[in-house]
Amino acid sequence: MREGMGNLTAVTEFIFLGFSDLQDLQPLLFVLVLLIYLITLIGNGLIITVTVADLALHTPMYFFLRNLSVLEICYTSVIIPKTLTNLLSERQTISFLGCVVQMYFFIFFGSTECGLLAIMSYDRYVAICNPMRYSLIMNRKVTLSLAAAVWIAGSMVACEQTVAIFTLPFCRSNKINHFFCDVLPILRLVSTDTSFIKAILAFLTVLVIVLPFLLIIASYTSIICTILKMRSGEGRRKAFSTCSSHLITVTLFYGSTFVTYMRPSSNGSVDIDRAISLFYTIITPTFNPIIYSLKNKEVKEALRKLLGRKMLYLICFP
Repeated sequence: MREGMGNLTAVTEFIFLGFSDLQDLQPLLFVLVLLIYLITLIGNGLIITVTVADLALHTPMYFFLRNLSVLEICYTSVIIPKTLTNLLSERQTISFLGCVVQMYFFIFFGSTECGLLAIMSYDRYVAICNPMRYSLIMNRKVTLSLAAAVWIAGSMVACEQTVAIFTLPFCRSNKINHFFCDVLPILRLVSTDTSFIKAILAFLTVLVIVLPFLLIIASYTSIICTILKMRSGEGRRKAFSTCSSHLITVTLFYGSTFVTYMRPSSNGSVDIDRAISLFYTIITPTFNPIIYSLKNKEVKEALRKLLGRKMLYLICFP
């Protein structure tokens, strides 16, 4: 729907074309996406519950992990509920304001996760390379300050990008060839030259994605060098095991992010972008609880104790 503004028209809603070519498969997609969403909520909810309930996990590492789980829940909840609603609707739309809000929180949580993964790598760097000073460096004040910094920075970046994009005129079309309000599909609908805004967004992308990634690379370069210098094979194995879960998460998150936002755009990339977006917005968040549960002995033990207490309660108080 559009409203007249002289010789121009202003978009008041957008139409998603993301799954329009899969009409017959939409009921199946609805079930699959709903199942994945429930797994994401339950898995990350368990991580939050376990790291809060077990006092042994009240450390900076698990505090940041708890933040990551909160981010994953928020990140998917920005996109999946609307996607599920659209899969049941004949006309898949979102209001202009709804699109603004969705993009803001998508960028907010995505940018925050980039920063948080970098902080988690720094935490592992301090723990392995400076173990004697770990409690001094990563004290409660520093931990809270680092977490607050990435949340605030993510909010500021999201505000800057969202305002920059949605103050542009949308007069060309209101059909988004995607399943949510992502940056690149929205920019394709702008009716003016977007070279300048793309340059600004490219700068912010480097700031938000590349710089944290370089910090992660630097941290793990030092970590690997330190691990290789260890004389004890058991010590090397233990040190690497504390980083393996984070490394897998970083690989999944940054792999899909770089492919989507850092590769050269082309006219034939819409379907590829959509497939990659489906992976990192819906599927990847389900992996993190599984990765940390299977690869981390402390989380597995805490989960076992928590479930054991629940079972005991159910037996004693049916």
